[in-house]
Amino acid sequence: MLKLFKKIKLNNQLKKNTVFLWDSANNDFIKVNDFKSMPLDLLTGIDSQKKTLDNNTLNFAKGYVSNSALLWGSRGNGKSSLIKSIFFKYSKIFKDLKLIQVKKEDITKINSLYTILRNYKFYRFILFIDDLSFEKIDNEYKILKSSLEGSIINQPNNIVIYVTSNRRHLMSKDMIDNERSSAIHTDENIEEKISLSDRFGLWLGFHSLNQNDYIVMIKKYCDHFNIRCSEIDLKKSLEWSLIRGNRTGRTAWQFIIKLASEKNIKLDF
Repeated sequence: MLKLFKKIKLNNQLKKNTVFLWDSANNDFIKVNDFKSMPLDLLTGIDSQKKTLDNNTLNFAKGYVSNSALLWGSRGNGKSSLIKSIFFKYSKIFKDLKLIQVKKEDITKINSLYTILRNYKFYRFILFIDDLSFEKIDNEYKILKSSLEGSIINQPNNIVIYVTSNRRHLMSKDMIDNERSSAIHTDENIEEKISLSDRFGLWLGFHSLNQNDYIVMIKKYCDHFNIRCSEIDLKKSLEWSLIRGNRTGRTAWQFIIKLASEKNIKLDF
């Protein structure tokens, strides 16, 4: 009776909502009412990544078997923003497309999530795992690797996994180097350590913006939010990036927040 009640509840949630957080402890889904995404055309300097993930998501939304994706690179360069923006774009067109955020600590129960979602074949689910990395070969690592490796059997066709990480192989360089120096069968051991990333059909790398792309992004933000941006403001934006020690989308957005505040302009998107 309880299982039937949960099934009816989830079915009603899926009809009315598009974005969820998964509560693994109760095998339940928490709807997200205030989901926001940056307009896709404001994401600058990542045209190739944008096109690849857009095409993959569109194919998936249309019902085709599609690749899971690993978006890797230094923080603040638009990995999570790109996933959210592309999802938002296609969720307006394909009402059966859903986004479910899964916390790293819940990866050990991901097969339970598969069991639930495979019963809702009419819907297409993007499982979003943000800022994932591993310090050791723990249960989460092994389970995610096994899940992706055995995707023909385990991962339902109505599910793709989009993961963001600041590490290309999801593991620290020190950890890999330590294994390289101590392993008896070095090549095999290291291959095992980095093999998780190979399970993703798409690898998309994100790097800091060059100065031109950074300025273009500042101008796009200003145009979008109707902020008058002078040459002095652009110079200040470069000074801001030097103080922050990087030129990233996050740094640009933080400058826009500061600039809008100084000009008494409310940001709304």
